[in-house]
Amino acid sequence: MKNKRKATKNLVVFLYKIIDNLHIKNGDDMANFLPVLYRAFISLATLFIVAKILGKKQVSQFSLFDYVIGISIGNFAAEMTINLDSPEFDGILAVLIFGFIAYIVSYLALHSIHLRRFFMGVPTIIIQDGKLLRNNMKKARLDMNNLLEEARIKGYFDLSQIQYGVMEANGEISFLPYAEYQPLTPKVMNQKVTRDYLMGNVIIDGRILSQNLRHFGKDVSWLKKQIHDKGYQEKDILLATLDETGKLTIFNGNENIIPLDVLE
Repeated sequence: MKNKRKATKNLVVFLYKIIDNLHIKNGDDMANFLPVLYRAFISLATLFIVAKILGKKQVSQFSLFDYVIGISIGNFAAEMTINLDSPEFDGILAVLIFGFIAYIVSYLALHSIHLRRFFMGVPTIIIQDGKLLRNNMKKARLDMNNLLEEARIKGYFDLSQIQYGVMEANGEISFLPYAEYQPLTPKVMNQKVTRDYLMGNVIIDGRILSQNLRHFGKDVSWLKKQIHDKGYQEKDILLATLDETGKLTIFNGNENIIPLDVLE
C-alpha cells in the first residue's frame, strides 16, 4: 500500500512538472495547448486504424519497405500534431495514403513472388557448411562483431558449432547447428510422448469468457462448479485455462505473497 501511495505521488509530481514546463499560465498558452492535445488524439486514432489495417507485424518483422513506410507515417503524424499552421486533415490524408500504399503492396506481394522479393527482400546466407561468406556479409552490411553478438544471443558462443547462418529479410539471423550440437528431442531418443492440447482462456481478470467455453462443449454453470469445488472465487482469478481433455488450470492473484525484489 505504501508503494502504491508513493507511485501515485510520483505520478502527480511528474504530471505537474509537465504542465509547468508547458507554461500554461494564461489564455494564449491554453489556446495553443488544447489544439495540440486534440491533434494528438486524432493522430493516435489515425495511426491505430492504419496499424489495424496493415496487420500484426512486429517491429522486428519489418522489411525495409515496412520500415520506410513506418517512419514516413510517424513523421506525418508528428507533424500533424505539433504544426498548428497546417490543417490536420492534410496530415490525416497523408497517413491514410501511405497506409493504403503499404496495404496494396502487401496484398500484391502475397500474390507475386517477384514483387515479394523486390519489396520485402530475400534471405542471405552468411555461414555455409561452417564457413563464413565474406562477400555475403559485405552485401548484408554485417560485420564480425554483429555476427558474434547475434550468435551469442541465440546461444552459440562458438561459431564452429554452426553449420548454416542465414540473415532473414527482416534482419534477424537464423542459425542451424551441426547435428552433434542440436538439442535432443524425444524423437531422436525414440521416446513416446503424450499429445499436447491447445489451451483456451475461459477466465481473464475475473471475467468468464462464455464463448470460449462453448468451443470446449462446456457452459458457465459447469465452470462455476469447478471453480467453487477448487475453493476459488471468480473475482480472485486472474487467468483460468481449459484444454480439449477438460483439464482446468487456475491462476489467482496471490495478493498475500510478498514479492522478492532482488532484480532491481
